[in-house]
Amino acid sequence: MMLRRFGRVAVLPVVWVVWSWSGVVAAAGLPDFSELVVRNGPAVVNISTEQRAEAEQAALPKLPFELPDGSDAAPLNEFFRRFFGDQPEPPLPDASLGSGFIISADGYVLTNHHVVDGADAIIVRLSDRSELSAKLVGSDARSDIALLKVEAKNGRLPTVTIGDPRRLKVGEWVLAIGSPFGFDHSVTAGIVSAKGRALPQDTYVPFIQTDVAINPGNSGGPLFNMDGQVVGINSQIYSRTGGFMGLSFAVPIDVAMEVVEQLKAHGSVTRGWLGVMIQDVTRDLAESFGMSQPRGALVARVLPDGPAAKAGLQAGDVIVGFNGEDIVYSSDLPPRVGRTAVGRTVTVDVLRGGKPRALRLTVAALPDQPQAAANTPAQAPPRADRLGLLVADLSAEQRDKAEVTGGVSVQRVEPGPALEAGLQRGDIILSVNSVEVKDAAQFERLVGRLPAGKAARLLVQRGEAPLWLALRVPD
Repeated sequence: MMLRRFGRVAVLPVVWVVWSWSGVVAAAGLPDFSELVVRNGPAVVNISTEQRAEAEQAALPKLPFELPDGSDAAPLNEFFRRFFGDQPEPPLPDASLGSGFIISADGYVLTNHHVVDGADAIIVRLSDRSELSAKLVGSDARSDIALLKVEAKNGRLPTVTIGDPRRLKVGEWVLAIGSPFGFDHSVTAGIVSAKGRALPQDTYVPFIQTDVAINPGNSGGPLFNMDGQVVGINSQIYSRTGGFMGLSFAVPIDVAMEVVEQLKAHGSVTRGWLGVMIQDVTRDLAESFGMSQPRGALVARVLPDGPAAKAGLQAGDVIVGFNGEDIVYSSDLPPRVGRTAVGRTVTVDVLRGGKPRALRLTVAALPDQPQAAANTPAQAPPRADRLGLLVADLSAEQRDKAEVTGGVSVQRVEPGPALEAGLQRGDIILSVNSVEVKDAAQFERLVGRLPAGKAARLLVQRGEAPLWLALRVPD
């Protein structure tokens, strides 16, 4: 450690600043978490896992005493290889570390799916340093929740109290207990930064965002409110360095407990499904649909034979309500649909052409592999248009692979409205202002009729996903 000396003039202001800040902290009346930790700490556990790596076959080295193939002793080469050159490497265990908490006195423990995923052995260590072997009851990757079961020696274990995350307020104090980097029962505190956050690849969880310091090893640990109730499970962080940067995300405990009930009953989780692909409504898209302001979930594609298709939903519909609840952002829809019981009939409120409609549909079970469309760039000669696009017709084979009946393939994007709107080479343009595109010639006519200075919308297919894009034709 390097120590640096300071003169008297430099030290005095520093001491004064520290003293002044201490007075401010004392006067502010910041919360004391000590009682909460004493009361709930014993129910928080450290979770370690072990996964056996596959034995790797060692490369066959050239033996220094290898005998010529033509000699009478050549068969001894195989003998030497068996003992010296053809031995597999011993398998090495792959260990991981995380946190969890006990939700019932008979030994049910909650943690993250990614903490125990692929584990051959799971060990739960209690606050008194005793260790229990855990059995995996079930795990759900979509919500990142896993349920474990341990057998208590005395029949009863300390438990946490489950709270209601819906009553959390942004700015409210919260506290985490876990094992970051293996430091058992570390306590960190912060505030609720936001609620209902949607993260990429985690559309079925409305995360609680906090600024509580979370690091590797905290995963699966509890997030407490000031009443000592668990309101979330610390799951992941946003970081550019791999360490904490002030953005932590927890799975709301009510979402987790719904998963727990299904895991107990069935060992797996089913979710509601509409059969649509959606996106956010931007300001320009809202204008093109005749909406006064952006809101709702814009339907980019309706999957065939799904609940939405059977109910009559169409690409271009904007879902603004689901089962009596407003849909403000597109991220509001998936968790509400996912938590709806399979087989239940609900009302979906949509805007179609700027006019409201109410549709009734029956929610189905989310399939393991939702339908997706593939895209192959076309090879036909490209055509130019006023948007700065070069497009081409799709071949019959390309349409079959993309599962489309029309559309044109974007061959090149030049500087202009299309480039500014975000179109890319390889996109398939399916419609212009909700008019289906049949071929390149018709697309050119549609583009030629677009009014200057007005927002127009294009439905494109990019890779496996549809996407609405808005652009403005210059005057």
